Amino acid sequence: MNPPETPALDKAETLKAASDYLRGSIARELAAPTDHFSADASALLKFHGMYQQDDRDQRQSSAQGKTKVYSLMVRGRIPGGRLSASQYAVWDDIASQYANGSLRITTRQSFQLHGVLKSNVKPVIQAIHRALLSTVAACGDVARNVTQAPNPLGLFELSLLDGVAATLSDHFKPKTPAYAEIWLDDEKVAAVTAASEDASAQTPETQAEPLYGATYLPRKFKMAVTLAGNNTVDLYSNDLGFAATLRSDGRIDGYFVFVGGGQGMTHNKPETFPRLADCLGWIPEWDLIPVAEAVLTTQRDYGDRSNRRHARLKYLLHDRGVEWFRGEVEARSGVRFNGEIPLAPWQTPSYLGWRKRADGRWSLGCHTLSGRIVDRQSAPLKSTLRAIIDAYALDVQLTCDQDLILLGVEEADKPAIEARLAEAGLDLSSPAPLYDRALACVALPTCGLAITESERYLPTLLPVIQSALERHGLSQRAPVVRMTGCPNGCARPYSAELALVGRSPGVYAVFSGGNVEGTRLAELLSEGVRDADFPAYVDRLFALWRAQGEPAERLGDFIARYSIPAAREALAPPSLETSS
Repeated sequence: MNPPETPALDKAETLKAASDYLRGSIARELAAPTDHFSADASALLKFHGMYQQDDRDQRQSSAQGKTKVYSLMVRGRIPGGRLSASQYAVWDDIASQYANGSLRITTRQSFQLHGVLKSNVKPVIQAIHRALLSTVAACGDVARNVTQAPNPLGLFELSLLDGVAATLSDHFKPKTPAYAEIWLDDEKVAAVTAASEDASAQTPETQAEPLYGATYLPRKFKMAVTLAGNNTVDLYSNDLGFAATLRSDGRIDGYFVFVGGGQGMTHNKPETFPRLADCLGWIPEWDLIPVAEAVLTTQRDYGDRSNRRHARLKYLLHDRGVEWFRGEVEARSGVRFNGEIPLAPWQTPSYLGWRKRADGRWSLGCHTLSGRIVDRQSAPLKSTLRAIIDAYALDVQLTCDQDLILLGVEEADKPAIEARLAEAGLDLSSPAPLYDRALACVALPTCGLAITESERYLPTLLPVIQSALERHGLSQRAPVVRMTGCPNGCARPYSAELALVGRSPGVYAVFSGGNVEGTRLAELLSEGVRDADFPAYVDRLFALWRAQGEPAERLGDFIARYSIPAAREALAPPSLETSS
């Protein structure tokens, strides 16, 4: 009997193996007088923190087809979203000098720049490096930016997470010198490559990547840290999450470990699905790195490298089971999980507006819809924020909900800051509870995966939803709303109370039934609603919620109790839907 055939490796795996630890042809192509990188080089650029894109609004038709206008999106590796005033200034300057004039806060507490030309990428990365920051591994099949619970109140116990996030970020940053060689003009260091050395002869001391190996991970890997009970990082959406517990003196004594969360899926592909993380149990604080390594290397060794749509850690958990995974991590780390310690209930405290800090100073949580910091004619947000941060030397923390917190404001400076914002015509508070946690991905025109609008549509969508809430007397129970231009889930739609996910141009699948704390998955409520039909659809949804919901019941809880099948029947007459 012949043995079963081994599935062929995905093209991405072959490219990584032949890349000489992420070098590929990037340096040669960077020096060439062209406006874009090849497809292979572009794939490797992700590991260096950038995506090659073209602006679909600027495509022009010609006899040869569509002419593309290329640029790069450059994303930072900013553990916990923490920036000093001087570091913020560097990002702000780069956005003005080399990008499209805007900064965008990501859902992973980082900045990304759009519209960076190929000829300007190197000075951009060098400027970021001089600010003691990096773009390395902000994208790609590696452990990406580590998120952490924001700390607007300056609490000691939350400040302990600064070191945890930094430790994880540093430990899992790729060790290849390719980034320094290509972008920072370091001299090339000889590397052991898969092509030149037998893998059995390699040792941790001689490999260029002692943890990742020559082919890195099967897919991206996201980590988050928080305190048990504080879910401002949407912990259950991460591949690996740590929820710290505290001793009586307020210091960390251990962590609950969560694994296998992920948001992406593909329409009409039931083998792809979002998944919430599972808790493996509790570990002592000194076992943080051994357990993190064991989780990552288990995914490295067992993750699917033949099908990228099936390569995330969530699928390994689904296929092999949580018990198998727990046993594998325990064997690799030598750590035994404690399953007897109870987990505190989750809450998602607000950080928006003025907050008194433990040291007597203040923080100002600034609501920035979709995380876009840009100067508009009637709202010079970017220049005003920069002026305030410079004038008062304020530290900044970005958040997983695409907002920004100014830290360390002296009591005496509050009136001057408020006056400066008022003079600029800016109100950085959320217009209504609906807006507080609303998220949108970038989508069109630059994201290559976008099917339809998201960020540019959200300012039009939210007033429609707000109006329906007000008509039905539900404003104070406003749902967590998220929107994406494709099903990849970058704005975490599948744990929202109400989400629109791009399905075809102008058509969105509607999901509902998640909860405010992000611990329950939303389900498909409608296959596809046209944007023009959405006002009527959401009005019917809220009327059903108002009529059938219990007092004070939130939308996600109502839909989960009422059931998706019953809600679909009540809400989806053929006249309102499209069979896209």
